[in-house]
Amino acid sequence: QVQLVQSGGGLVQAGGSLRLSCTASGSIFRINVMGWYRQAPGKQRELVAAISRGGSTNYADSVKGRFTISRDNAKNTVYLQMNSLKPEDTAVYYCNADLVAGTGPSYNYWGQGTQVTVSS
Repeated sequence: QVQLVQSGGGLVQAGGSLRLSCTASGSIFRINVMGWYRQAPGKQRELVAAISRGGSTNYADSVKGRFTISRDNAKNTVYLQMNSLKPEDTAVYYCNADLVAGTGPSYNYWGQGTQVTVSS
């Protein structure tokens, strides 16, 4: 059984920094794309950043220059370094992984979510 377990997050003042981590475990053959999404109250879940197995990245325009996504393939872990945080970054953040478990096709898996709150 595959699990994505997140850590990090919390409450920070505007201009501060936080780091999120997400580790995949279980019978994993290969992890393709890993990413971070967020969902603010009353809004749809949106992509924040994604990273391919080879390290190619893409970011939402709203976080470019402030957030950095990275991954450690040996540890099946993805990180999101968030700097210069703004109140509008407040949301529940979810990690996501497109991965192959065992000998089957790839599926999408989600972490449990973690609250990030930025106070003004």
